[in-house]
Amino acid sequence: MSPEERARVVEALPAEVTWDEMAMPEGDLHSLAKLEAVPMLRSYFSRQHRRVYIGTELPVYYPAERRFAPDMVAVLDVETHLRGKWVVSHEGKGLDWVLEVHVGGDRKKDAEFNVSRYARLGIPEYFIFDRARVQLLGYRLPRAGAREYVPMKPRKGRYVSRRLGLELGLVEGRLRFYDGTGMLLDAEEMRAHMEQLVRKEHQRADEEVRLRRKAQRKAAEAERRAAELQAELERLERGRS
Repeated sequence: MSPEERARVVEALPAEVTWDEMAMPEGDLHSLAKLEAVPMLRSYFSRQHRRVYIGTELPVYYPAERRFAPDMVAVLDVETHLRGKWVVSHEGKGLDWVLEVHVGGDRKKDAEFNVSRYARLGIPEYFIFDRARVQLLGYRLPRAGAREYVPMKPRKGRYVSRRLGLELGLVEGRLRFYDGTGMLLDAEEMRAHMEQLVRKEHQRADEEVRLRRKAQRKAAEAERRAAELQAELERLERGRS
């Protein structure tokens, strides 16, 4: 098959899944986890100058496999432009990281079936955010070529994602990501953080002005006192002569 023919085939693949393939809608609790995480991660990796593609509910095509659409995926070292689907044979690599968000319905799909399927496909890391149980689970392939996951063990309540270079944890029922300097902030938190920094800068500038004025008053007072002493000295010298 020529490159042109292959491109036409890839273009013809559906960029949506059928109702039979989709999970039942699960409302805000399901969607918010992704809506909060995606821009946060995209912004973080952009600042780090890392090419990491982050997608949600993207139809994924592995060779000789039934397509599927994870809640959230990450692929390292690829172009980050928007996509309607992920075709492994076309992109040249499979998924590096998958997150499924479970709110209700059949938990076996995420906790059993997908654990087996994603491992068999060679996806290095798989996380499950179970909002119903307020629980986070992580799975990792123990070595290259392995096709069976081993459960990750949390460290101080956090799971280490080697693929993303980040830690994952839950804070007040929300999925949060951490790097070496602390918790990644969403847009609203970042804005509040920047406003706080601006306030601190204004306070610092005001304090510097206050201290400078105080120093100026002290200098003026010292000059005045020196002038008085000089005048007194001159008066004494005149009285001696």
